[in-house]
Amino acid sequence: MSDRSPLAPLAARERLMTEPALGAGNFLDHALAVNPNRAVPFAYSHHTDHRGAVVLRGHSLLDLAALRDCYASWYWANGVRPGEPVGIVVGEGLEPLLHFLALTALGAVPALVNDAMRHDVMVRYLDHVGVVGIVADDPTRLASAYREAPSRRPRFIVPAAEIRAFDAGAARLPEVYPYRHADADVVALIHSSGTTGTPKSTMLAHRQFWDGKQPRMVRFPAEPYDRLMSMMPHTHAGGLSYFLTATLLGLPTVVMSDWRRAVVEPVMEAFRPTMVASFPRTFVELATGEPPTRGAAEVHSWFNTGDSAHYGHIRRLVRLGRRPAGLIRPWLLPRQRAEQPDLPGSQFIDGLGSSEMGMALFGQVTTPESARDDRCVGKPLEVVQRASILSEDGEELPDGTVGLLGVVSPSRTPGYWNDPRLTASFELAGHWLTGDVARRDAEGNFYHLDRTVDVIDTAAGPVYSLPIEEVLLADCGELVQDCSVIGVPGAPGEGQRPLGVVRLQTEAAAATAEEVQEAANKALAGAGLATLAAVSIARTPEDFPLGPTGKVLKRELRTRFATRFTGQ
Repeated sequence: MSDRSPLAPLAARERLMTEPALGAGNFLDHALAVNPNRAVPFAYSHHTDHRGAVVLRGHSLLDLAALRDCYASWYWANGVRPGEPVGIVVGEGLEPLLHFLALTALGAVPALVNDAMRHDVMVRYLDHVGVVGIVADDPTRLASAYREAPSRRPRFIVPAAEIRAFDAGAARLPEVYPYRHADADVVALIHSSGTTGTPKSTMLAHRQFWDGKQPRMVRFPAEPYDRLMSMMPHTHAGGLSYFLTATLLGLPTVVMSDWRRAVVEPVMEAFRPTMVASFPRTFVELATGEPPTRGAAEVHSWFNTGDSAHYGHIRRLVRLGRRPAGLIRPWLLPRQRAEQPDLPGSQFIDGLGSSEMGMALFGQVTTPESARDDRCVGKPLEVVQRASILSEDGEELPDGTVGLLGVVSPSRTPGYWNDPRLTASFELAGHWLTGDVARRDAEGNFYHLDRTVDVIDTAAGPVYSLPIEEVLLADCGELVQDCSVIGVPGAPGEGQRPLGVVRLQTEAAAATAEEVQEAANKALAGAGLATLAAVSIARTPEDFPLGPTGKVLKRELRTRFATRFTGQ
């Protein structure tokens, strides 16, 4: 890595906070305009050489702009125009971000697709979006699918390698370039995880996706020694959000192309990050087995978004690394560093968010000294104008009452692409429904209890799966590495019954389902929670199905165990 810092000076960052034209569609150009270190590498890709050693390759702001312009030349030469959606199905890492930059520079709309999405679902999704073209690492199967229905075929289906090899010198760009976005222009389509069905297509707009992130220009840790490791899926809003932030700050960032621990840990040891951003999927792996002590030696902050993380995993991670004595809530307050020796351990910032929210709208900070507070996601961030617990009729419920989580924020999505009816179904009493069940306490802290579709409707009333999972992971951690609790039909009149699907710790691989259930129910009873009617041990990856973003597919588990208690 370069000895010269690529960070934008503080004055430049302050200027970005109030720049009226800045948004998600042109953040690279604004970074180029204000950062005098634009030629210094800051964005790193990674690969393993023939000896098995990790090789990091740095890219400066100028490098990214040159690659973007090359890709944009290909798209323009192939007829892509403003407002047109293009499907991008490429592997994780910098590549999907380059396509995003190129298409938004033309005013087009990248429909970023996680390449782990099941193929038939992917085709249905691209059809729904109505893409004018598809770029994929391996477009063969997609081309075959459209051969069976040529009337639906996009104008082009090409391998990503064709664009990488394009001679931009033989093409041209439009006269007005980069494109000048209006605030409401759609700049990307981000699909949901598909954990509850066919993925939805969430629109991100130019100004909306930047709203709320302005304070990060001075409040996100960006000292000369800071380095970010982004393990987010970069086809997801979370990965795009962290890349936008890192680009504007000039923050050295390794953009990971794989989230599995076997790949992540060697890169951690080579890059020595001070911050790690991920979905829970990687944090589960890093918190399991031997701790990644060497790779995490410099980590002071872990950032989680999407689904809330579990305390059972968080408490293992915050024992790693070291942090300045005055480091507090880096995305809420200015960075503070006391003139004292560093403290052992790190902090975990758990942010409840989604593509629809535009960013994490709640944040809970856990350090080694923090008391356990199951399912607390903290207070709303400053971009949230209002957060409420609502009844199904839209009435605001009193503190302590469980209801639907609704938010009012300029960062929320304009809606779902080509689906105004679906958009309207998430709007209630002036709020956007996040799809979560939650409660608020008298101090204004919010507690995330479940996704609305995952609530277990027992004969005795609703049971929430996330607090049960919390106990299994925190109090039965010697047995349970990961778990998912679902509701499946009981006998007539019984309603649903809670069933736990668990992955065992390696050292507990011989444990039986009965032993796990006994330990789990003892802990659940002690916590005053509903007990499990059964436990199933997931011994293969197929037994614990994950969606393209690493979330457990509870809908598939419900189907699999639908007759467990009825025998039908």
